Amino acid sequence: MAKPVFYSNFRKNFSVIKGSTIVNPPVLFRLIITFITFYFVTGTKAQLCSGSLGDPVVNITFGSGGGNTGYAPTNAYTYTSSSCPNDGYYTITNYTSGCFGNAWHTVTSDHTGNGAFMLVNASYNPGDFFVTTVTDLCPNTNYQFAAWIMNVLNKFGIKPNLTFTIEAADGTVLGQYSTGDIVETPHPVWQQYGLFFTTPANNAQIVLRITNNAPGGDGNDLGLDDITFRPCGPPIAAFIQGNGDTVDICEGNTSTYTFTGFVSPGFSIPVYQWQKSTDNGANWQDIAGANQLTYIRTPTVAPGNYLYRLSVTEQNSVTILSCRVASNVVAINLHANPVVSAGPDRVEIAGTPVTLNGSVSGELPVYYWTPSAYLNNDSALTPEASPPADMSYILFATSAFGCKNNDGMHLKVVGGIYVPNAFTPNNDGKNDSWRIPFLDPLLGASVNVYNRYGQVVYHAEGKTVDWDGMCNGFPQPSGAYVYTIKFKSRYPDLKGMLLLIR
Repeated sequence: MAKPVFYSNFRKNFSVIKGSTIVNPPVLFRLIITFITFYFVTGTKAQLCSGSLGDPVVNITFGSGGGNTGYAPTNAYTYTSSSCPNDGYYTITNYTSGCFGNAWHTVTSDHTGNGAFMLVNASYNPGDFFVTTVTDLCPNTNYQFAAWIMNVLNKFGIKPNLTFTIEAADGTVLGQYSTGDIVETPHPVWQQYGLFFTTPANNAQIVLRITNNAPGGDGNDLGLDDITFRPCGPPIAAFIQGNGDTVDICEGNTSTYTFTGFVSPGFSIPVYQWQKSTDNGANWQDIAGANQLTYIRTPTVAPGNYLYRLSVTEQNSVTILSCRVASNVVAINLHANPVVSAGPDRVEIAGTPVTLNGSVSGELPVYYWTPSAYLNNDSALTPEASPPADMSYILFATSAFGCKNNDGMHLKVVGGIYVPNAFTPNNDGKNDSWRIPFLDPLLGASVNVYNRYGQVVYHAEGKTVDWDGMCNGFPQPSGAYVYTIKFKSRYPDLKGMLLLIR
């Protein structure tokens, strides 16, 4: 299955932009002149587009699983469900292994790693190997045809040798290219082949013909994948002024960025359209009103990867999407700030350290506590703190992209745990419940209250103690009750009497 192509050959062949800083203007100007010269001197001789491409108008991927997808070779070949087809047979598959005494590579996917491909064992007689009709191309437009081929043989034998021919409906040859012998490789290797052609002015149907020039037999076994037709036009480049082609910013950034397009000569009356993608280039949407060589991007709120490109088409075909070609992609990556929690406020019984419960998540964040005083490790998420008096701590975090966030907590230092010995649950708003101040829930203490029969009438574990004098929905009588407080560690257990007064 073909993935969207995000970057034009301009980005692949010229290092105009490095990192996130654009090169100085004189150097950029010389590179652009070199770029134009390359296109007009060598571009028309190359078999693949040296300018800028549009999105695939035709994209034959052979699906994502097995089964005959309907893109069959000529009648000289027969479909089989076997992943090891014999001479004169083909299959649609996403793997092949152990064929003909391991004479073939083990291939586990198509060239993009997530789909199926056509696997062909050539017939004994050379001839047409694949023929299909293509429609909906833009009239009088340069197109790049391309396909991915693999020689699946891993030993010496007959080598695939293909000719791609693009024909008009009346048989007129519009373009042709021969691969020559496709040699064996020690490991599975997909290679892209293709050619230029210009569609007729009347936008007639186009016939793609792939001819196998070699006979079958001992060899000439191949995989075919991702057949595409894409409009090819003069080079188009896009830049973010002062920032090259990529900017990484943080959530909350309110900066605007100016995109600039460069379109080399070749269009008669060009029409410009900036586009945006929020799904990593799978789909592109026109930006309303963005029809100049420059576009000012306003801030966005939601974190995400925002991709932009400049598409160009001739004025007389502006409504035909298949006529558009596009620049390289520029990106504004809006990164979320780290999520930081310093944990709840805590209580320290003087002289006994408390473990702070911090947490941080995000893009490879680094973090630290401040102040570092009385912490055993200020760069740990859960350091032990033992200040002699009340102290507020702040947990700071910074992501790999410089995005920052923080959160704070307060640590109260007390001399000990005071347990009230009486309360009056009469709903007068005064001392209506039994509470134990400074009993930090994170100490995990187990608190039980017993009546005179030894029955538990109240229980709390690892939470704030707050008894209203009820048990199973019934008010408990006035009288004396026994309480126990058991700690998991560090602190001695406590036991005492409690008066419930009504």
